[in-house]
Amino acid sequence: MGKKVLIVGAGPAGLTAALELVRRSEHLPLVVEALEMVGGLARTEIHNGNRMDIGGHRFFSKSDWVMDWWRRILPPPAEGSPVGYVPEEERTLLLRPRLSRIYFLRRFFDYPVSLSAGTMKNLGLLRLGRIGLSYLWTRVFPRHPERNLEDFFVNRFGGELYRTFFKDYTEKVWGVPCTEISPEWGAQRIKGLSVLKALKHAAGQLLKRSSGEIAQKGVETSLIERFLYPKLGPGQMWQVVAEQVQAGGGDIQFGRSARKFHLEHGRITAVELEDLKTGALERIDCDAVISTMPLRDLVAGMEPAPDKEVRRVADGLMYRDFLTVGLLVRKLKANGHLVTDARTNLVPDNWIYIQEPDVRIGRLQVFNNWSPALVKAPEETVWLGLEYFCQEGDDLWSRDDGDLGRFAIGELEKIGLIDAADALEFKVVRAPKAYPAYFGTYDEFAVLRQWADDIPNLYPVGRNGMHRYNNQDHSMLTARMAVDHILGERLSKTDIWSVNTEEQYHEEKTSE
Repeated sequence: MGKKVLIVGAGPAGLTAALELVRRSEHLPLVVEALEMVGGLARTEIHNGNRMDIGGHRFFSKSDWVMDWWRRILPPPAEGSPVGYVPEEERTLLLRPRLSRIYFLRRFFDYPVSLSAGTMKNLGLLRLGRIGLSYLWTRVFPRHPERNLEDFFVNRFGGELYRTFFKDYTEKVWGVPCTEISPEWGAQRIKGLSVLKALKHAAGQLLKRSSGEIAQKGVETSLIERFLYPKLGPGQMWQVVAEQVQAGGGDIQFGRSARKFHLEHGRITAVELEDLKTGALERIDCDAVISTMPLRDLVAGMEPAPDKEVRRVADGLMYRDFLTVGLLVRKLKANGHLVTDARTNLVPDNWIYIQEPDVRIGRLQVFNNWSPALVKAPEETVWLGLEYFCQEGDDLWSRDDGDLGRFAIGELEKIGLIDAADALEFKVVRAPKAYPAYFGTYDEFAVLRQWADDIPNLYPVGRNGMHRYNNQDHSMLTARMAVDHILGERLSKTDIWSVNTEEQYHEEKTSE
């Protein structure tokens, strides 16, 4: 008889764990999801025929296992197909070009920042000189130890470049000064990227012939130039995964939330679920729990409660919330920028990082460039995603949708990217606890890790489950390793915590 494994959350981590269990064992998973759709942050929202990717999800990984896993779910284009190739009808995984730029001083800059002629012209000789001198100063007199995120950035880019391109944007994202954020955030998200590596990569691109290759090993994440992408958005991948889980005997229940976790003799024996529509409670017996829910909420739901120190650290974990305003416009303003479609003044970017200090928008997605199939009428309209970083309950989060939509339109007009008269319609999507924060009690996280490890049949995985700023491939790897442990193929949970802590992904050492 198989074990009953309860999985909290139907995002990338939860569904990966469920499908691995179905494929590799007789253990039947029960997945509970508070929303009415799968995908978590990687879901696809639909508004009047236009599809929204919440936060943007590029499908690439340095893990062979992850890349092969995705290819098994949705077939990619044939080898050698050109970038942007739209495959045959039965194929749904596209190969897309990656371009992200920075919008600052009402101009576009390369991302990552390069010393191209355009960058030098936009910055001006005086600022460029200060950037060069401050970088050389840092190389001679680095900041050691790195006590906070500011130290991390300055050591890799110099003080002037940090203040120009990193400080204001990072503080817009997190809502606190860089001096209050752990340097571990930089280690998680930027890893080995530096000025020298960016220049070396740019030089290499001048010598490299264009190809359809999607191999990612040995390339810093911020420098990757191509990625796979589901034709109908990231939610399409996870919908197919969910269908395979159900076809294999697994169960996925929507509109249900895990409220209480009952411990007996140090193990979880049952979980109390709430039906979010009726408020009804149901107790489910289980042999193991894979949790992707926020770790703070997991600790709060334990019966009996953990000791005071564990509760204190869990209560001090902080999160950054996120909302996206999907905005349909007839066209963008050209303003002399690079344009790929004169009818709509479409720029080629997937993301535009908005570093202008006089607006609150943090990033701008151009959904047409992720996949034309996300847009109902891609030849006639541009479908944008205006991304705001906020706190649940603050002035942005609390605005009604109509007011927020008008505010977003005004911001894009203010910085010269659209005319308000060209705005057609909008849709607001809120995502609470989208980003686990590297401040609050994060420096004491070892207390929570030890507590979780001491419960032998509990497996926190994924971004919120581990309170770590993981990408979806990292989350998938943690889920796979949790299944390995349940099946007795791993003796320690240490491997799970090791994902995304090194410059080369942990899994790369043992890729299949």
